[in-house]
Amino acid sequence: MKYDEEIISGGIFRSMWKVAWPVILTQVIGGIHGIIDQVLVGKYVGYEAQAAIGTSWQLFLVVVVFLSSLFTGMYILVSQYIGRQDSVAVNRVAHQTLLASLYILVLFVTPVGYLVTPTLLNLVGASPEVHAHAVPYLRVLFVFNAPLFLMFLLVGIMQSSGNMKIPLFLGISTCLMHIAASYVLIRGIGPFPELGATGAAIGDVFGPVPSVAICLWLIYSGRAFVGPPDKFTLKPDFDILWRIAKLGVPSGIQAVLLNLGGAFLLYFINRLPQSAEALAAYTVCYSQLFSVVTWTGFGLRAACATVIGQNIGAGKTDRGARAVYFGAGIGAGWAVLIGLVYWTIPGRLLAMFSLHDPAVSVIATTLLHYLAFSGVCVVVTLAITGGLQGAGDTKKPMYIALVTQIFVLLGICFVLLQLGRLTPTAIWTAILISHASRLTLTLASFARGSWRNIKVELGEHRTPGAGMAALKPATEAATRDAVNEA
Repeated sequence: MKYDEEIISGGIFRSMWKVAWPVILTQVIGGIHGIIDQVLVGKYVGYEAQAAIGTSWQLFLVVVVFLSSLFTGMYILVSQYIGRQDSVAVNRVAHQTLLASLYILVLFVTPVGYLVTPTLLNLVGASPEVHAHAVPYLRVLFVFNAPLFLMFLLVGIMQSSGNMKIPLFLGISTCLMHIAASYVLIRGIGPFPELGATGAAIGDVFGPVPSVAICLWLIYSGRAFVGPPDKFTLKPDFDILWRIAKLGVPSGIQAVLLNLGGAFLLYFINRLPQSAEALAAYTVCYSQLFSVVTWTGFGLRAACATVIGQNIGAGKTDRGARAVYFGAGIGAGWAVLIGLVYWTIPGRLLAMFSLHDPAVSVIATTLLHYLAFSGVCVVVTLAITGGLQGAGDTKKPMYIALVTQIFVLLGICFVLLQLGRLTPTAIWTAILISHASRLTLTLASFARGSWRNIKVELGEHRTPGAGMAALKPATEAATRDAVNEA
């Protein structure tokens, strides 16, 4: 398919909005079935199972985001080489990333994840009640993880190439499949056994299967912006993978640091006198209700990375930077609206998850009030981070994550624990401070502009003549921009 040149030409509002709204909606839909899982488990199993799902996902995400470091490097290369109109390089990068991901999943993630599941849960201090639900849930995620990982990867390939609507339709299909499977297996309808929280895990891993099959068919049949490589092979190309990893690993470390901070935050929550109540509140409010904000932020991060990457590839760096700021503004407005909802109707939101226990309700309402402010910080940070990553600057977000999520967040909690002053409100305050500091450092880093000097190349795999192929459309696009601005 011909690449979408509207991403690198015309008005910034049109370019950014064209990319942003399908990506944001895809991310929101991706978070809906997690919320529905929590609603179903809370209604038919109990809040201990809700806490188990939240704890398990927090631990599983540490693995997810580390493997997705390869994905981030791939997204950067795909978006910039599409800006250069170099389809051969784009297809090679996508194929090699997919190949390497499959090998890592089968040979490492599945066997190791199954074995270390109980140890991980003990590490975060899960209570016996939570542990009983979490072990089978987390093991299902590790053993049958391939559809989940492939869905993340394939959606990213489509989005970074500018093919935004296909992931949206696939996301809707995945959501419907997930909800149907989870509902049947959690309750045990018809011939299916009642599996409780484990049923939700099965819905997680098998919901994406049809969408993954459709997406692979679209790519390898040449019906998407990204297609099959010029020479199909099952042998890893370590030169390409090294360049992908060089860009992606810092981003993966950044994501691991963020999720490690969240995982070790569970340790401090479990040290509270009302640990089960606080953990249930955290799971529902932060892991589920707050996902309406965070998934929007992740969507904007992907959109900003795509737009700035393709514009840099087309030689239009300033235009890409302006698009990133525009995306951050969209996110801030959305976060303010959601924050108002958190403040005005917290009781109704909590009732959706069957959180009727008075102690849990009080703790959860306080957390929602803090998250109303954190939401603005998080979504703007994610959008600006997408700008840095799309430009190839993946190291600064990693350093920022280390400072804010480990030293600031966990440092505050550790000091308060030692002083005997650790309370749920103190932990929620530490979360807000870490989010605000991450926003400040990320904005300062992007505004400084050192990312403009980063060059993204594939070395010997760069297609001969691709630079000239990119020059003509970029020049034509620049001419159209000048006419439009005039």
